[in-house]
Amino acid sequence: MALPQVIIIGRPNVGKSTLFNRLVGKKLALVDDQPGVTRDRRFGEAHLLGLDFTVVDTAGWEDDDPSSLPGRMRQQTEASLHGADVALFVIDARAGLTPLDEEIGRWLREQPVPVILLANKAEGRAGEPGILESYALGLGDPVPVSAEHGEGMGDLFEALLPYLDDKQQDEDEFAEDDEEAPSGPLKLAIVGRPNAGKSTLINALLHEDRLLTGPEAGITRDSIAVDWTWTDPDTGEERPVRLIDTAGMRKKAQVVDKLEKLSVADARRAVDFAEVVVLLLDATRGLEHQDLKIASLVLEEGRALIVAINKWDVADNASSLFNGIRAALDDGLSQVKGLPLLAVSARTGKGLDQLVKSAFELREAWSKRVPTALLNRWFDDALAKNPPPAPGGKRIKLRYITQARVRPPSFVLFGTRLDQLPGSYERYLVNSLRRDLGFDSVPVRLTLRMPKNPFKK
Repeated sequence: MALPQVIIIGRPNVGKSTLFNRLVGKKLALVDDQPGVTRDRRFGEAHLLGLDFTVVDTAGWEDDDPSSLPGRMRQQTEASLHGADVALFVIDARAGLTPLDEEIGRWLREQPVPVILLANKAEGRAGEPGILESYALGLGDPVPVSAEHGEGMGDLFEALLPYLDDKQQDEDEFAEDDEEAPSGPLKLAIVGRPNAGKSTLINALLHEDRLLTGPEAGITRDSIAVDWTWTDPDTGEERPVRLIDTAGMRKKAQVVDKLEKLSVADARRAVDFAEVVVLLLDATRGLEHQDLKIASLVLEEGRALIVAINKWDVADNASSLFNGIRAALDDGLSQVKGLPLLAVSARTGKGLDQLVKSAFELREAWSKRVPTALLNRWFDDALAKNPPPAPGGKRIKLRYITQARVRPPSFVLFGTRLDQLPGSYERYLVNSLRRDLGFDSVPVRLTLRMPKNPFKK
């Protein structure tokens, strides 16, 4: 069932993201004292006293040239009003009414979407003059709230109820029980250095300007999730995908700004929640050490990884570039051999369907469970081909192996004297697992476990 949509609009630094976090019950949106932190639309599922709806956080409304970054942010905010059921127009009660508030109010009065006026930061008496001033906007009675302290949420519920309750009841009547629900959407995160074209790639997949893009590096700050349906060009099958755009990750020494640190931390959290991660490279810059560090981070978190070279349409010496990156990946990421490497172009659309198709195939391998009989046969063959060493003349006994979990595939090896098993033999087992059991290019974890000696003490 599609939830009704509530959009939050207002000038910079009035507390829109704080209100968003309050409604979704999590600190999803980055919040800071400086204005203009939010740049892209962020969606979240809100729950307010039994009322469920989708809430949309937007960039602060700025009165700038449309071609500038603030101007493009404003265009994103204007576009987000289409499809909304209600708009929450947030003003700062302590700062009072500003000319920009009046401009937004005039624009909202011309729109077909109902508007609820919220006077934020209304705790104490300091906000009373601003609340009285806000009547001049002609948008009805303001609802005094404090997003930071959670005050006024009951009044907000009463203001929203007439617009959302009827719609929810209508949709409940037509909702059907879907007993055979498809497997969940593919959680696909796009990561990389600043200006590699991550937001442009997602816009190209969606065929719309959903995310803010431009020549400036570091436009994306929040990790933005977008739900989308991909149609397989070969079979025509429709498959759900949750695309996650992230902030660019620079070298740690170069990240000194507080906001950029928050953005990079948010991008790392996005990797934790993803199933498959696409590391996007810039074909005009090739593979750099920072790219390998990002790839290692993704693999250490146990996520399936695809490397995609973007801007392929403007690449010089394309063949040698591809082969050079392939060799550098195999050399620099010894824990996983044969990572999928694809050439794509967000501008022309080259390779985008192949990218999504590879992501679904990789998720399948990442989620695979090996039947016990097959695992035992592989284990016996692996020991027969290459028996474990006997350091000091004492034999290491490998008794059996079991798959403890999937996503990522994790195995537990039981035996005696495993503390003396060489790392090279562990690597032999892991590489053999990958090659023989269909775990190519996904991270595989192997844990060694010995029985406890009751006489040790």
